[in-house]
Amino acid sequence: MKIYTRSGDKGKTSLLFGERVKKSDLRVEAYGTCDEANSAIGLALSFLVLEDKEAEKDIRGTLYNVQTTLFYVGAELATPVGKEVRWTVNEEHVREIEECIDRWEVNLKELKNFILPGGHSAAAALHMARTIVRRAERCAVDIEQVNPIILAYLNRLSDLLFVTGRYVNSLMGINDVIVKVEK
Repeated sequence: MKIYTRSGDKGKTSLLFGERVKKSDLRVEAYGTCDEANSAIGLALSFLVLEDKEAEKDIRGTLYNVQTTLFYVGAELATPVGKEVRWTVNEEHVREIEECIDRWEVNLKELKNFILPGGHSAAAALHMARTIVRRAERCAVDIEQVNPIILAYLNRLSDLLFVTGRYVNSLMGINDVIVKVEK
């Protein structure tokens, strides 16, 4: 299969089932932003090396599942109204994220202030992925007849990425940097 097709040279692309739309279409923006988030998660994983190998394995396994599920999200977002895709996001995907957040958050200091994204390079990349997922969510909200589970998944995923960034920093012995508000 050739990687280039020339079919998009005039600013149009195909949704699933072949419908052609402008590359600026909200569906294309939404699933493209999910792809961008997926890449940022992959970048974060490339930086992830922890002394606690069990924690590293847990994080890697969780984020691998997230990356796979983001493909399902993208497929649903690329599906025109009236068509169905075989890969769907469901409440179980959302529940898995919530359970992971709860499991990792007990290891973290309670937040009483806003924090600055950063710390370890893996954590910083996770914070970047979080902001990209938030953008994907903002795009998806305006798509006609979007699956509401997608909105819940993206919302929870950004929370997971925030907690995971904090968790990685904690495992590396790096403290959160509190935003100092000048009076």
